Amino acid sequence: MTIWTFKSNTGLRWHSAALLYALGAYCAGWWLLLTTSWWGLIPSALLLGHGMIIAAYLIHECAHNTVFKKNHHNAQLGKALGWICGSCYGKFEDIRYKHFRHHVDNDDVVWFDYEAFFKKHPLVYRATIFLEWFYIPAHDILMHSIMVLTAFVIPKRRDQMRRNTLVILIRGGLLIAIGWIAPSALLGYCLAYMTMIIVLRFVDGLEHDYPYHLNLFTDDVSEHKGDLVWEQEHTFSPILSWRYPWVNWLILNFGYHNAHHAKPTAPWYELPSLHKQRFGDDPNTVIRLWPQLKMYHRYRTYRIFHDAPGIESVSGKAFLKAAQEARLTGGNAASFLTSF
Repeated sequence: MTIWTFKSNTGLRWHSAALLYALGAYCAGWWLLLTTSWWGLIPSALLLGHGMIIAAYLIHECAHNTVFKKNHHNAQLGKALGWICGSCYGKFEDIRYKHFRHHVDNDDVVWFDYEAFFKKHPLVYRATIFLEWFYIPAHDILMHSIMVLTAFVIPKRRDQMRRNTLVILIRGGLLIAIGWIAPSALLGYCLAYMTMIIVLRFVDGLEHDYPYHLNLFTDDVSEHKGDLVWEQEHTFSPILSWRYPWVNWLILNFGYHNAHHAKPTAPWYELPSLHKQRFGDDPNTVIRLWPQLKMYHRYRTYRIFHDAPGIESVSGKAFLKAAQEARLTGGNAASFLTSF
């Protein structure tokens, strides 16, 4: 029997704590949704949603092999957590491959051209913008719907048809059963899932000024591949709190993105100190929460095409300054969970 060994004793403590919290919040959230009346819907959904958020960021840790000494043990945990986050319809290896391309190529490497899709389907675009005005993450729901149907939609994933169909039947059957037994619990799950989507895209929306390129299934690579200086100039750190660093643990320190790209093998609990080593105590090296919230609200119907009136296209240091002054639309629908 192979023993799952953590990379370090520190990792044993912090990864275990994060994993236990994710599983505990997920199970407790479901239990509350199934046993309480409508009055407990919102707090139960928020607890369930946060368990899913931590599980999602642990999938990211597994993709970087920061949890266990053996890579295949990280992959096994990542696959299991995918059932919590709804990213299990495809293969974990696809998630890891796309994310590695992001780091190695210094690029947003994708297959799905969502801008072309919306231009081709204007009614879908108008419906998406309408829902986004009400803070419903319709753009991301579209992306996650493709994830559910990955083998049916993506030609290069046709070999996963059997697996994809089986997962749809299992998860779909469970959700139908829950909806039949406790409709409020199904509604709570939908709210929890949208909470996870919103948090992931909120944090991801300002971490890079990379354009996206449709080269996921090609041998084409970015002109900036391997350029570590360029990578840092076009990577940013949108944190939740500068004054109270513990608040950033609510998203496993994912906002310290410059530190993460400087050392992708560093686990989540080392990122604040790594950021401090590289940038010191200067708050001007990060994007604080208030401008992030202002941009998320102000440009919620513009982010698909980055076409808000009066907003210039900027990059590098100018992007950081504009973000700190809430003068950017930010990105949309970016997620390490979507492998296309």
